[in-house]
Amino acid sequence: MFTGIITDVGRIARMEQRGDLRVRIETRYDTKGIDIGASIACDGCCLTVVALGPDWFDVDVSAESVAKTALGRGAWAEGKRVNLERALKVGDELGGHIVSGHVDGVAEVIAMTDEGDSTRVTFRAPEALARFIAPKGSVALNGTSLTVNDVAGREFGVNLIPHTQAVTTWGETRVGDPINLEIDTLARYVARLTDYA
Repeated sequence: MFTGIITDVGRIARMEQRGDLRVRIETRYDTKGIDIGASIACDGCCLTVVALGPDWFDVDVSAESVAKTALGRGAWAEGKRVNLERALKVGDELGGHIVSGHVDGVAEVIAMTDEGDSTRVTFRAPEALARFIAPKGSVALNGTSLTVNDVAGREFGVNLIPHTQAVTTWGETRVGDPINLEIDTLARYVARLTDYA
């Protein structure tokens, strides 16, 4: 479980195809405090730590995870920076919203417009996920908890304040980028209940 509040920006140091994809991510986290088997959200994907070094950790990414996330669209490469969040601990501040780290699909950045000091980013969601996105609701995009400003069919917009752009990878985002999308857990269950009402 995560909150969508990014606590580090890592860098992909190595990608190696084995049975699964092995990825080494450089981090500022104190890796002495990370256990093998720990979960870390990497651009919103909950991945399991399988090896550790003084300033890096390795994760194995299954073919399923690659296929269902932006990784399968070439979003990760050596040198790429990624949003990181360690798993939520009991007693931690819940500054964002409840995020599982289970990516539901891939959205696409279709427009970026400056609005004052902030940037309005418009995304196109996959058809099957669009109904779960509502104005003033929450979404996790590349692991970041964000508030939806507006929705029009499959398109929805969020505003990125300068702080968010500075402490995450959002300052590097461009039109056309594939983005990991996790819909709000509450929206998923409400929709499921109404399907059977």
